[in-house]
Amino acid sequence: MINCNYLTPAWNAPPTVHAAMTLRGGGVSKAPFASLNPALHVADDSSDVLRNRALLKERLQLPSEPVWLNQTHSNRVVCADQPPTEAADASFTEQSGVVCVVLTADCLPVLFCSNDGKKIAAVHAGWRGLQAGILSNTVSALQTNDLQVWLAPAIGASCFEVGTEVRELFSDKNPFFAQAFVPNASGKWLADMYQLARLELAQLGVTQIVGGEFCTVSDPQRFYSYRRDGQTGRMATLIWKD
Repeated sequence: MINCNYLTPAWNAPPTVHAAMTLRGGGVSKAPFASLNPALHVADDSSDVLRNRALLKERLQLPSEPVWLNQTHSNRVVCADQPPTEAADASFTEQSGVVCVVLTADCLPVLFCSNDGKKIAAVHAGWRGLQAGILSNTVSALQTNDLQVWLAPAIGASCFEVGTEVRELFSDKNPFFAQAFVPNASGKWLADMYQLARLELAQLGVTQIVGGEFCTVSDPQRFYSYRRDGQTGRMATLIWKD
């Protein structure tokens, strides 16, 4: 579902599980961060960012302050039950009222929930994290593959040009990843982040996957995009449970 300020996944999660991704409108940040930027690390005015976070919490009726991560394009997964003291690119919990969140502006946000609604996770999956195994590490942390997954908006395949070295890193990991890369006229490759995630998840036995229909680069009205704009804000993708 699309609200003027956020998206929600069209999945069959239990009603006790809640998830959303913020859009860029409806906040107080000024250009080039206009307007609902919740990221403190992008040189936006910190008072505007904190006001945006308060608006986010109010509009989504969050039960607590989200557990913000220091993201570094790693494959590290942490438990969100206590504020993490180390950098990480995914968090998980089984506790009610704990809000897992990741920030993105072209990288792939991935939300997980177990079919019984007991376990949830939020993942920041850039290509480096995908190649390094951030999704498999998250499934391992959740200790089940009986999961539903939302691939939230990220850069689309038609906009994500990468060099041969990126394709080779994935192909060296497993040859089946090569199918997510298409050559283009400039001698480089167009990489499909959504397909890379689906291929990895299929290998892990996770088959209930929705999303993957947006391109953050191609929709400047709704999405921040680092590749398109350089200095810009971030979207927050959140999951929590009652």
